[in-house]
Amino acid sequence: MVHHSGSIQSFKQQKGMHTSISEIIKEKSLKPSRRSLPCLAQSQTHPQNLNHILSLPPLSRPTPLARSTSPSCTHIAHKTVEDVRDQYAEESEAGAYGSRTDQSLLIQKPSTRSRLETRTESLQASNPTAPSGLVFRDGKKRIDYILVYKKSSLQVEKRCTFERNLRAEGLMLEKEPSLTNSDIMFVKIHAPWDTLCKYAEQMNIRMPFRKKCYFTDWKSKTMGRFQLRLRQLKSWLPKNPMKLDKEALPDLEETDCYTAPFSRARMHHFTIINRETFFSNSTRSRIVHHVLQRTKYEDAKSKMGINRLLGNGTYEAAFPPHEGGYRSRHPIKTHGALNHRHLLYERWARWGMWYKYQPLDLIRRYFGEKIGLYFAWLGWYTGMLIPAALVGLLVFLYGLFTMDSSQVSKEICEANTTIMCPMCERNCSPWRLSDSCIYAKVTHLFDNGGTVFFAIFMAIWATVFLEFWKRRRAELTYDWDLIDWEEEEEELRPQFEAKYSRMERVNPISGKPEPFQPFTDKLSRLMVSVSGIFFMISLVLTAVFAVVVFRLIAMEHFASFKWEFVRKNWQFATSGTAVCINFMIIMSLNVVYEKVAYLLTNLEHPRTESEWENSFALKMFLFQFVNLNSSTFYIAFFLGRFAGRPGKYNKLFKRWRLEECHPSGCLIDLCLQMEVIMVLKQIWNNFMELGYPLLQNWWSRRKIKKGGQNVESKVLLPQWDKDWNLQPMNAHGLVDEYLEMVLQFGFTTIFVAAFPLAPLLALLNNIIEIRLDAYKFVTQWRRPMPARATDIGIWHGILEWIGVLAVITNAFVIAITSDYIPRFVYAFKYGPCVDKGYRNEKCLRGYMNSSLSVFDMGDDEKGHRYCRYRDYRAPPWSAEPYDFTLQFWHVLAARLAFIIVFEHLVFGIKSFIAYLIPDMPKDLCDRMRREKYLMQEMMYEAELEHLQKERKKNGRQYHHEWP
Repeated sequence: MVHHSGSIQSFKQQKGMHTSISEIIKEKSLKPSRRSLPCLAQSQTHPQNLNHILSLPPLSRPTPLARSTSPSCTHIAHKTVEDVRDQYAEESEAGAYGSRTDQSLLIQKPSTRSRLETRTESLQASNPTAPSGLVFRDGKKRIDYILVYKKSSLQVEKRCTFERNLRAEGLMLEKEPSLTNSDIMFVKIHAPWDTLCKYAEQMNIRMPFRKKCYFTDWKSKTMGRFQLRLRQLKSWLPKNPMKLDKEALPDLEETDCYTAPFSRARMHHFTIINRETFFSNSTRSRIVHHVLQRTKYEDAKSKMGINRLLGNGTYEAAFPPHEGGYRSRHPIKTHGALNHRHLLYERWARWGMWYKYQPLDLIRRYFGEKIGLYFAWLGWYTGMLIPAALVGLLVFLYGLFTMDSSQVSKEICEANTTIMCPMCERNCSPWRLSDSCIYAKVTHLFDNGGTVFFAIFMAIWATVFLEFWKRRRAELTYDWDLIDWEEEEEELRPQFEAKYSRMERVNPISGKPEPFQPFTDKLSRLMVSVSGIFFMISLVLTAVFAVVVFRLIAMEHFASFKWEFVRKNWQFATSGTAVCINFMIIMSLNVVYEKVAYLLTNLEHPRTESEWENSFALKMFLFQFVNLNSSTFYIAFFLGRFAGRPGKYNKLFKRWRLEECHPSGCLIDLCLQMEVIMVLKQIWNNFMELGYPLLQNWWSRRKIKKGGQNVESKVLLPQWDKDWNLQPMNAHGLVDEYLEMVLQFGFTTIFVAAFPLAPLLALLNNIIEIRLDAYKFVTQWRRPMPARATDIGIWHGILEWIGVLAVITNAFVIAITSDYIPRFVYAFKYGPCVDKGYRNEKCLRGYMNSSLSVFDMGDDEKGHRYCRYRDYRAPPWSAEPYDFTLQFWHVLAARLAFIIVFEHLVFGIKSFIAYLIPDMPKDLCDRMRREKYLMQEMMYEAELEHLQKERKKNGRQYHHEWP
């Protein structure tokens, strides 16, 4: 963004010296916008009872005494590592244990407990506003970040140098030993006001500086009166139960403030009522993290950053602390929220809030924009699934209600005299077509007249979902002040610097020399990585081949099973057991894929963390997508296509006869495959997301209890100790969260023609998923570093690619897998309604007999000479027996024509809809241009007003000119 002085100068040239806001009062008004950053002068945005955390007294400048709270690390170079380590541990324990607050003590003996209660009461009486675990020992300095290290660590010199440099950067440090592990030491970090201001200016953090002014004319006044009456009318109607009540969420009051990049030179422009609340907790943590990433621990050029220290074992963990507990003894309605974490738990993470909208502004303020965008996208995706689920349910119900009246099902159920050829070689015998009556009816549930309509609807739905998400994202980035935010020049990964430290070139952006990866080295590593990807994909195909062999073997055994129920429904038994085994293989290979993707990504040596994350995410998606859908593609497009015909069956390894489709088609096998894998995978993912962290945290508490700690003392543990015992966020960030939802999106769209209930299952899962993720973030995980982002990254491109693939696969599923095209051709070319048009199910009379060919098997034991099989071949008594008939070629041509027409039609509709829906709403564009213009003018007037006050104070003459 252009510097303010430059903006003011350019504005002077355009508007003149005497321009004021009052001169444009009559301009057209725009819709008020909502910003999440607090406008401290006009709104009380904090929930009740938060003053004891967020309204602390102003900090004084750091004193030498405050700096000396941690042990001295001087003269290390003159001592051995062992001497330094021993002396450092002794000084740490003596200094920290001797001066820590009594509130942080654990209760181990009754006498200690009584003394602790007495001293705690006296401490609370002297300073009732100081919360335990969120401030330094003086009860004033807020803890912005926590570092954790082991006293037994050998990296003492690096740690001392790093902490000394942190103090030189303006941060204040204080050490505290763990009360649950004697080897753990915590380093509490506080950023004073001056340090926050300095780095807020460097990072171009936007802060509120003036309440928004809205300008009205006669039209907007009329609309204002209309909107007022409309609000009065809405007040008489029942409230939307899904909306969050402002009284229940006082922290989400609308705040209308202009924001601008913070500047110390123009600090008087910004609304600073309380220095402690001007920068939010997430902003303070982000500033401290910025300092931690750029502080050196050795003299070498590349020896800097907390990530490297975490990697080499100098520190065990680094995280911002939670704002306190998430539970309270008192109800939130009567006593208010204790802190933002408590508020998020009560109004978002609880299971009782499953039907409520998400408090995105509060999520963003507590966890940062990157996590806020994830939950915004997840909520938007879940909301868009509602119409898809309803339409899919209607298509399923249509199949359910027309199941008995279906002409094809009737013919199959009434075909008592139609003898079908054996389905396997050894243990199968001829069977009656009527035996598969139930199979045919179940197939009609998913293969009916609504299948084509639903496939087209879902292809259009995917486009509408992505296009409207772009608009929603634009609104969020505007509301969250991310429009002008550009991602900072990322620091290089430590592994990249270590590998290519000897090869340097000048960075074209910063102008500084940095390590450089030669093109030949990058290409060779990329080729190795691609080879690894293809090898893993071939492993997936091998697993699918193994499942196919299992189906062929199981088919023979289930056909001669002892239980009559299994023997009668051997096809269902074969498909069901194959799907379950396939699911176990999928989940086992996923573990292998994650490790392989991690190794291949590290082998490439990506330059920055974002490049590493994108490369890892793409590999994980490719691996899991192929792993999850390869067997589904086999059933949809290969099962029964190469089985051959009676008398000339194709066999695998000249031993096992290839599996063929049921007379009703292979769609029911595809439906069963999707249903079982989708349901089981969602259950497994939900368990791993919540159940696994719960078990880990329970085990940590159990170890603490076994170590001799009293359970009652848990309440008095400081917040940093409680957070340390929680699980850290996934090492891959939000990759696993996005990956799960993107794979589900693929399952919901790619084969939706075969399983119209997929959007409904996805909707039900996502309603649970939102609360699971919310509960996990609020209660089970340490607070992640509040990161910024403007979009969902590489996942948007993957979603668009899935949308294109979904059109192609659904076209092939309808044309090849389902019986829609053969029925269509029969009705218009061979049925009783030829030249009359397709009217109803009666036009399909005789379709089943037309789709079955005849085979001469001689006289069998039961006296059957001819049997029927599913194909379009000439009978054995024709001139060319068993050759394809003309109907076969008509059906094949119709299938190919349908694929071409369907794809072109749907792609045309998708492109037209994408063209009609702009990525950013027009009123938002107007608002942004308007606010940019008004912000320049306000900055000019604020500077003019300030200088005029300065002149009055100095006794100079008053002028209405720019000095």
